[in-house]
Amino acid sequence: MAEISITNKDWERVKIKIQRKYNHLTDEQLQYFEGDEESLISRLMELVKRDRNYVLFTLKKALVNIDNNRL
Repeated sequence: MAEISITNKDWERVKIKIQRKYNHLTDEQLQYFEGDEESLISRLMELVKRDRNYVLFTLKKALVNIDNNRL
């Protein structure tokens, strides 16, 4: 089980932040369905070439500051 939980509504905001930081990522690469956090984390690890801890940190930071545009 993933250490985070992301709703579809929150993902839309988080996805924008991730695309700003990693502008080479496409909407297709960042597809997400609620409850499929593990798949998302694994995919992001490959796409941004970072380890699991970094990806989790980035996602958690984006969720905590959901109304802020910064990541």
